[in-house]
Amino acid sequence: MQKERRRASRVNFARGISVKILAIDGTWQRECEMLDVSDIGVALQFSERLAAFGLKEFFLVLSSVGSAHRRCQMIWTENDRVGAVFIDSDGERKRAPFLKTA
Repeated sequence: MQKERRRASRVNFARGISVKILAIDGTWQRECEMLDVSDIGVALQFSERLAAFGLKEFFLVLSSVGSAHRRCQMIWTENDRVGAVFIDSDGERKRAPFLKTA
């Protein structure tokens, strides 16, 4: 069982949602499934291992016309799964909001 890595609450999908990742320079893209998403990041699953790509940053494309996308930074890989955080317009990682404890 995979260790929990998220610091923000997330939405899990019963079946992965088909999305694509696109290289920052636009030279390649790969299809994958979005397994879950939060305010600060995403977990993706691929049909192949991605460790060989040396992938650091990419765009997560959420629509077929590319108008809905998020810039991401890879945080971890595990076989065919990848965890990434969203990067804001200033190039900074999104941070989880402060969560109050009861």
